[in-house]
Amino acid sequence: MIRVALDAMGGDHAPQAEIEGALAALAALPGDFTIQLVGRVDVIEAELARHPGADRSRLECIEAPDVVGMAEKPIAAIRKKPKSSLMIGMGLQKAGQSDAFISAGNTGASLAAATVVLGLHDGVMRATVATPFPTADEPVVVLDGGANVDCSPRELVGFAYLGTVYARDVLGKASPVVGLLNVGEEDEKGTAMVKEAHQLLKTAPGLNYVGNIEGRDIVAGHAKHGHIDVVVCDGFVGNIVLKFYESVARLIVRLVKRNAPEILERDDVREVFRILDYSEYGGAPLLGVKGICIICHGASSPNAIKNAIRVAVHSAQVGLSQHIGAEFAAIAARNA
Repeated sequence: MIRVALDAMGGDHAPQAEIEGALAALAALPGDFTIQLVGRVDVIEAELARHPGADRSRLECIEAPDVVGMAEKPIAAIRKKPKSSLMIGMGLQKAGQSDAFISAGNTGASLAAATVVLGLHDGVMRATVATPFPTADEPVVVLDGGANVDCSPRELVGFAYLGTVYARDVLGKASPVVGLLNVGEEDEKGTAMVKEAHQLLKTAPGLNYVGNIEGRDIVAGHAKHGHIDVVVCDGFVGNIVLKFYESVARLIVRLVKRNAPEILERDDVREVFRILDYSEYGGAPLLGVKGICIICHGASSPNAIKNAIRVAVHSAQVGLSQHIGAEFAAIAARNA
């Protein structure tokens, strides 16, 4: 039985969105997991009371009196608030009492807490946020999504390996195609850091690396290589691309509602908007730490929380963290 710890106090709409999402997950997803709601139990119980018919047989409430705010500095927050829902929830996994952790709270604090509490797998230089992007065919994983603004070339190579394991284990890609986001495909294009990363990736064993790709290739696919499964970039670029992509989806919805609202009643059009909805993808896994940690958008809806739970359960079931550890152990053995 997979145990998922959910930060019930994180996010802009906590605890309502978290609890509604948890109940939706228990009702809709296969019953081989339990959910641990971590936070102020009196607040959690008051919210649960609004759902008197809910099945609580796979729910557990765990007291955590403190909350890490969105504006708090990450390192200071985890040091000053060891009894926060973030720290206690993360600690459950460290103690072997949980198999995954989810939070829609302070992203920087989640990254810091995971690094400090869970630790990094040997050989991983930095953990990375792997953000799934919807496309017309299959999702593409972009990493880093904003956790690491400044990255070294070797760190980008590490991200490529982390993304490859995730795409293989969770997205079911036998040999994930990896591309490096750049301003052009030629070897001489890009900053000094990106050019060095490109050269390192070309000779990195075990990667299906196809070279530099451009922004248009993320969702449209590459003219020669087709669908790109893993897109590597630093967090500065990745976060800008992510926020721009989200705005384009909102733009499309607004244009349709303004110019052709009647087509919204069509099932095929609704399916298009479902694919564009970020909440269908749940959250972004934090890869490289010794455990499963899913970081959700601060404004996550109950549907986003439900799908984050789905991703967390699946990641634990397939042994994602263990496979990342094995991948980097193999890299170390090759370089020895």
